[in-house]
Amino acid sequence: MKRITLAILTACAVSTGVHAQSNCAGDISGDGQVNGVDLALVLTSWGVCQANPAIGGVYPPTGPAAGGTPIAIVGVDLGRTASVTIDGVIAPQFSVVSGTTVTAVTPAGSAGARAIVLRDAQGQQIAAAAFNYFVSDLSWGTVLEQTPNPSVVTNASLRASIMATGLPWRVRDNGTGIEMVLVPPGTFAMGAGADVTDPHWQELPVHSVTLTQPYYIARFETTQAQWLARAGSNPAWFHPPNVPTADLNRPVETVSWDAINSFLAGSALRLPTEAEWEFAYRAGTTTEFHGFAGHPAGTADEVLVPQIAWLGSNSGGQTHPVGQRLANGLGLCDMGGNVWEYCQDFFAGYSAESQIDPTGPSRPGGPVVRGGAYHDETSRARASMRLPLLTTSAAPHVGFRVARNP
Repeated sequence: MKRITLAILTACAVSTGVHAQSNCAGDISGDGQVNGVDLALVLTSWGVCQANPAIGGVYPPTGPAAGGTPIAIVGVDLGRTASVTIDGVIAPQFSVVSGTTVTAVTPAGSAGARAIVLRDAQGQQIAAAAFNYFVSDLSWGTVLEQTPNPSVVTNASLRASIMATGLPWRVRDNGTGIEMVLVPPGTFAMGAGADVTDPHWQELPVHSVTLTQPYYIARFETTQAQWLARAGSNPAWFHPPNVPTADLNRPVETVSWDAINSFLAGSALRLPTEAEWEFAYRAGTTTEFHGFAGHPAGTADEVLVPQIAWLGSNSGGQTHPVGQRLANGLGLCDMGGNVWEYCQDFFAGYSAESQIDPTGPSRPGGPVVRGGAYHDETSRARASMRLPLLTTSAAPHVGFRVARNP
């Protein structure tokens, strides 16, 4: 029902019974007149108009599962709040600051996104939102950033998927010092998409892959310094005397698949599966090359690719220290170019059938490498490009990055 004041009524007609014009707001009843019927309708609705309660945001949006996080819930028409619950548990403290702000302290909960519900004195729900609990005692790593940095993970859906796991986004492995970011579960189309004009047979057919569990993957390719610290020697070709100056932040290379697995033995680190590698490379994009600053949705324009990859066109015929090219939508650097990266899977042709958590065959096709290297043409840096190598292959253009389960 329209709510109007007596002033509006009198503005539309001087006295009861005057025929209203077609655009007269005072004709509440719609009978073409402004009269006592309209006035009665107004008087029956006299009083303060109530807004529709809604939560506009929760600050901070995350906190430890142990509880105890002070939060501010902001929105409209929240003044009737009589209780705050999170995942069905009543908040131990809450206060109605104003009609737009309610403060509370979170109770203990379980990891992941949990519903915040505000109720009135009659127990009726008046508004709802979400709060993300995380487990703060990551025993194997040091948390660098709990929630995704929006300037890095610009895709809001991807940020929400990461936070919904309840796990920290960016961590450092305590045993190796390797920095890692979280990749949430998801489904994607694996293989050469429609924007790839010259796909190789090994990139087809495109097929649906679902990864059901979150995993961590190294933000950078494993460096010479990280290999040297764990193995005690540096096998890299791009190291003096083959290059004039040592830079241990270059990726380690001239390492075989067998040597890498020996290097990782006894740790919880591992090579990513091929599906994990491509899903992480894409970071929510479906294009030939992953997204980056200025092009968050990805690109098929090969002219732009040197911004994200060291390739034959810009590398000067050598590797470069990790992290100097623009990162993708998860914060991962050098997913294309610099050095090819070994995956855990052995090579096989694709099937068109949908797959869940694929690991590929264990033999006999040779392990898969991904991403292209410093001496390659641009097309080899695309998301879907894949090649097999021997387990004993050790060349200056092949390295790796690590992954691990949470």
